[in-house]
Amino acid sequence: MKDFNPADKIQDLQYFGEFGGVNPSISDSSTYTFLSAKTMFDTFEGNAEGCYLYSRHSSPSNLYLDQALAAMEGTESANVAASGMGAITATLLQLCGQNDHVVSSRTIYGGTYAFLKNFTPRFGIKTTFVDITKLDVVEAAITENTKVLYCETVSNPLLEVADIEALSKIARKHNLKLVVDNTFSPLSVSPIKLGADIVIHSLTKYINGSSDTVGGVTCATSEFINALKNVNDGASMLLGPTMDSLRSASVMKNLRTLHIRMKQHSQNAQYLAEKFENDGVKTVYPGLASHSGHELYKRMINPEYGFGGMMTIDVGSLDKANALMELMQERNLGYLAVSLGFYKTLFSAPGTSTSSEIPMDEQLEMGLSDGLIRFSIGLDNDIERTYQTMKQCMVDLGILS
Repeated sequence: MKDFNPADKIQDLQYFGEFGGVNPSISDSSTYTFLSAKTMFDTFEGNAEGCYLYSRHSSPSNLYLDQALAAMEGTESANVAASGMGAITATLLQLCGQNDHVVSSRTIYGGTYAFLKNFTPRFGIKTTFVDITKLDVVEAAITENTKVLYCETVSNPLLEVADIEALSKIARKHNLKLVVDNTFSPLSVSPIKLGADIVIHSLTKYINGSSDTVGGVTCATSEFINALKNVNDGASMLLGPTMDSLRSASVMKNLRTLHIRMKQHSQNAQYLAEKFENDGVKTVYPGLASHSGHELYKRMINPEYGFGGMMTIDVGSLDKANALMELMQERNLGYLAVSLGFYKTLFSAPGTSTSSEIPMDEQLEMGLSDGLIRFSIGLDNDIERTYQTMKQCMVDLGILS
């Protein structure tokens, strides 16, 4: 029998609530009681399986979600956090210390860029940002102090595709940990199967899917997750980016429909990208043959989930981009808002929003123009209707004739 795909692994998990409910019961407690003082001591030492100490360390609700996300990514374990940045920062600080070095993709989420560029140097951690699509450049940036190779499967916002399998070979050759942010491509890509060591998601986005919860997760070996949660020196335990149990339960419920939503997001984005490229709009989408990483991504993805719901268009200037986004919002095509994975289309100019932490000269060098609009394509039922309305907005503003 063939291997289950990630959605099957999620669907096969079955939890019973405390009173037989079809959803697991929510553990709405910050601390837990013990029948003996010795059990409390053993739990502090990490030697009491199935016992809970304090919700900053773990809770039943968080562990349910941990198990589901580990199953989805094919890892031994996982640890949810209060935000995507909570997962990213704890993971990198667990892996790196004073005088260590990170090689990172230059096109990553602005918050991650700012953390590596501006914050970690306080602790003696340096980062070299590279074009992740040029493997020779990646390897040339590695030094004797390098500990981590960091990338996003599909980069934010330029939608560059990382060759995870090739990067994993470089990481193994130099004894590095390959950390992959897979936020843009849940289910579509399984980085662990391609050789990644650690996979991170912002649960805020596609996995939750309703723009009502902030969360993150680190998926890795049991050894690494236990180290993250160690009461003495674990970055997650000591920095405290704890996900609330009520939020964990909410994400868990939405996770069950991720496979349905990702198919629709991808189908709609593919349709719009093909239409706009045919109209002569400068369009970037990994599902287009014109995309530089199309063939690579085609080999990497689980085909039934498509090429994802993220696409960009470039309308030439920030003024035109702003006018178009305002008009699209006015005509109920979606929202002028950051983030992604919502049922409605979300659009923003990343150079002045989600990537504003990156200096302007570096934005220009990497090809992030001020006329670029990033779209998180929604779950529209009639995507042709959406296309016609979007196109009319462009015609009315003189972007299309």
